[in-house]
Amino acid sequence: MTALRILYLHQHYSGPGGATATRAHAMARALAARGHEVTLACGRYDGAVTGLEGPFRRGMREGRVSGFRVVEFDIPCGNAMALGARSLAFLRYAHRAARLALGGGFDLLLASSTPLTVALPALAAQRLRGLPFILEIRDPWPELPRALSEAGMGGVVPAPALAAMERLADAACRRARAVIGLTEGMAETAIARGADPAHVHVVPNGCDLDLFGPHVAPWRPPEAAAWEVLAVYAGAHGRANGLDAAIGAATILRNGGERRLRLLLAGEGGERARLVEEAARRDLRNVTFLDPMPKARLAGLLSGAGIGLHLLAPVPAFAEWTAPNKLMDYLAAGLPVVTNAPGRAARLVEAHGDDGACGIAAPPGDAPALADALAALAANPARRAAMGAAARGRAVRLWDRRLHAARFCDLLEAAAGERPLARAA
Repeated sequence: MTALRILYLHQHYSGPGGATATRAHAMARALAARGHEVTLACGRYDGAVTGLEGPFRRGMREGRVSGFRVVEFDIPCGNAMALGARSLAFLRYAHRAARLALGGGFDLLLASSTPLTVALPALAAQRLRGLPFILEIRDPWPELPRALSEAGMGGVVPAPALAAMERLADAACRRARAVIGLTEGMAETAIARGADPAHVHVVPNGCDLDLFGPHVAPWRPPEAAAWEVLAVYAGAHGRANGLDAAIGAATILRNGGERRLRLLLAGEGGERARLVEEAARRDLRNVTFLDPMPKARLAGLLSGAGIGLHLLAPVPAFAEWTAPNKLMDYLAAGLPVVTNAPGRAARLVEAHGDDGACGIAAPPGDAPALADALAALAANPARRAAMGAAARGRAVRLWDRRLHAARFCDLLEAAAGERPLARAA
């Protein structure tokens, strides 16, 4: 196929040197390896490392990373910011990205949401330049913000903002050349908004088998005793992550005399300070908080751990509308997983046919059940080993990110090969 000039809009992009998701890095690198000319435009996201150095000039800097061009706008954004500040960052990025897209020179635009505002430059470039675009849904908006708002987990989103997001999501799904969702549930939201089912696809998060796995040298924090089994949660510390369940489970384990287990909570977010204070107030010496760390450093921590901990607040929408990267990292590292999320995450750790379970699913919002699951694995090294082997086996057979990246590239190439859209008059 003729090489494509692709503009990849991903406001929260990070390379492997950061502490956040690297899916976009893997996909852009795969596209570049096929000979396509990729420009990835991003902002400054908390915990992300783009790989670019040097000062910003006129609000941006650029350079080449792993075979593709990165344009980084000087627009800070993070989950700890207030809703108004984050919304302003979203709109500022959309404005700068639209100017880049309208500058011409691209054959295809890939808009990766969240935030949904990446659809604004995509729709503008389609209308004014006839540039076709693909919409990637990493979180369904406005469905997820509405669910979080109703559950009191994400701040109250004003009704006018939700109405505007509704119209934008409808337009993006209907006008996109193709839609890629990370889960079947996300794909269903696109179809419900008018996307052609024939052009809606699922490309899930995958496992980085080179970065995570039994080949990685392990390390443990100094607080961890040699006999302790480490249960690691690595990710955001926000209200939606529901880490009070970890504090509750740690309290139950401590009060029950369980001394074989230590919970490690690595990351940052708006709830971290409160969680640290609560753990100290309860004198939970079986809980350790760690700062966010680069993926390579995290790989060593997971290699030295015994359990991967996947937690979410008890919000029904999370069942099919979330695809946490941490879950894939645990599987790749060969860790048994304890999750308190129903739906997709629970199905992922269950036994399938002759393939044994690779973890335990506790009911959402049930701290005693979470504590029981952790204690059961801490007490049974053989069971942990069997589940860990099943996790790594599934990662290799089903979740290898390279396989998903190849399908991602195929879908973009197929969409680009279709008849171009008529230019707006």
